[in-house]
Amino acid sequence: MRPLHHPDVSTITLPMMLSALADEVRLTVVRRLAEAGGVVCGQFDVPVSMSTLSHHLKVLREAGLLRVTPEGSFRRHELRLPEMEARFPGVLSSIIKTAP
Repeated sequence: MRPLHHPDVSTITLPMMLSALADEVRLTVVRRLAEAGGVVCGQFDVPVSMSTLSHHLKVLREAGLLRVTPEGSFRRHELRLPEMEARFPGVLSSIIKTAP
């Protein structure tokens, strides 16, 4: 597997983060990751095709919200909550708590 780019936290802007979270599927993925701590691709319970899910995961990763690491032949997705909380205190945790 080729390594994936993860933006440095200092380059992440609030509009980037909020734009990535403006989609219901991506918000569901973020909530699931916050609850589970990390999810292997293929274990997400969302009503979209695998290719659409891959797109949503890419948007979240490029916005700096996810860290993706190889785990065998799969990739593990983890929320970068501590890093996002350090960059924008309380924003992501509030969104996660209040999201339907």
